Amino acid sequence: MKLCVYIPAFQAESTLAAVVRRIYLVPLADVELHVLVIDDGSQDGTSELTHQLHLNFPSTELHTFAQNRGYGAAAAFGLKWARSLAAEAAVCIHADGQYPPEAIPRLLEMLGHGVDLVQGSRHLDGTALAGGMPKYKWIAGLALSTLERKVLGVHLTDLHSGLLAFGARALATLPETGMSSSFDFDLEAIARCRAAGLAIGEIGIPTRYADEVSHLRSFPYGVSCLRVLWRYRQGDFNPTGRSP
Repeated sequence: MKLCVYIPAFQAESTLAAVVRRIYLVPLADVELHVLVIDDGSQDGTSELTHQLHLNFPSTELHTFAQNRGYGAAAAFGLKWARSLAAEAAVCIHADGQYPPEAIPRLLEMLGHGVDLVQGSRHLDGTALAGGMPKYKWIAGLALSTLERKVLGVHLTDLHSGLLAFGARALATLPETGMSSSFDFDLEAIARCRAAGLAIGEIGIPTRYADEVSHLRSFPYGVSCLRVLWRYRQGDFNPTGRSP
């Protein structure tokens, strides 16, 4: 299997190296691994650090945006890169270390059993609060996820985790252009795959909130997620153009 792991990175100099090292320590039998860091216009040493990491991990590549274009733009580039390599699977790992690369084998296992898109859930095993998730985020996330489950007709417990794995059909379904450039990109990807009738699943992952800096703004993000749901109900993501 050819696996592409892409890492959207913005001002990630202090955390990126540990994340990349953890990816390469994951036992992956019969997997051809490629790793791409997408530097989203960082002003720190993110790009320089990636060049250094390449010396130890030659299959690590770097793409740099001259200016900050947003998380969604970086994620879209990661998927485009995976398609260009004819990858059979692509996994998004965040540069701040919040999501565990050690979950990759379980993500791939689900993809191998007919699931097209797999999300890591911080709520499935009840680890969110114990892992340091702020209570207001826990409450808001559960409330929004309840609405999202109803509108999208999925049984996911955490639709806001950035740990996502895409199988070949999901990679072929998502467009190369025209998706959100912000953090609601992940929810839009789920909505588009759902509209296309693809299989969507989840695995439980540990929750980790430490001293990393979040660039997500809760209220605008919530509004953006509601807009994704509205567009889904309007049939914007349906290949037939009709409402679900």
